[in-house]
Amino acid sequence: MSESKEIKRKCQACFEVKNRAELIKITKLKDGTLKINPKTNEIGRSAYICKNPDCIKQFIKKHKLKKALKYSNAKEIEKIELELAAFLI
Repeated sequence: MSESKEIKRKCQACFEVKNRAELIKITKLKDGTLKINPKTNEIGRSAYICKNPDCIKQFIKKHKLKKALKYSNAKEIEKIELELAAFLI
């Protein structure tokens, strides 16, 4: 019998390993844009973060997106950080 394995990823804020379904996925696409896509399978370099408000706050405050995705476009990072802040409401 084949069991379906749960896909695990590490939160970039708290570094806990969790189910991919429990995390927010942020992907740097091939065209250089960033996209928050928790339910899609976009191809590109991705970072995962817990839906926990403390993790989101820490991720934004410490500018971890830039390091996790090896990305330096400040305007695009700021846009994604604002979208992440919406998860806090």
